[in-house]
Amino acid sequence: MSFEFYPMDDKRARAILAWRYPSPYNCYDLNAEDFEGTVAFFVDPENAYYAITDRLGKLVGYCCFGADAQVPGGDYGAAALDIGLGAHPDLTGQGQGFTFVSACLEFARQAYPARMWRVTIAGFNRRARRVWEKAGFRYAVSFRRDPDQEPFDILVREV
Repeated sequence: MSFEFYPMDDKRARAILAWRYPSPYNCYDLNAEDFEGTVAFFVDPENAYYAITDRLGKLVGYCCFGADAQVPGGDYGAAALDIGLGAHPDLTGQGQGFTFVSACLEFARQAYPARMWRVTIAGFNRRARRVWEKAGFRYAVSFRRDPDQEPFDILVREV
């Protein structure tokens, strides 16, 4: 499957904010109390959000790079490019994760030169962890998110 990456636009940001995942993955729902403010944040190029489409132009996911891919409470002192990734809820759990992650990493390699990549994963999300480990990431550290103390893991990979 081939993917295209586009700087986030208003229409795609609004669509992504409406996505709802089944439990326990509903922690990834983007509950925007300030819907318009969140749309504006997503489309601001400074925040490095990208819409991901399939070869037919259908929105299948999104990614972000930098500070917004970090989770409050984690230690992000080491130099690395933080990567955040979300797939359309209808596409999760179908064995396409590695293809999706690989495309995102290739885009990151071209758009954001870095020596180290870093991803933060919810502690319960074994599916995501397996995919990122298959992509060459290794466990670095665990922490609890501020303020709710939910567990998260940070994985890293040298580029």
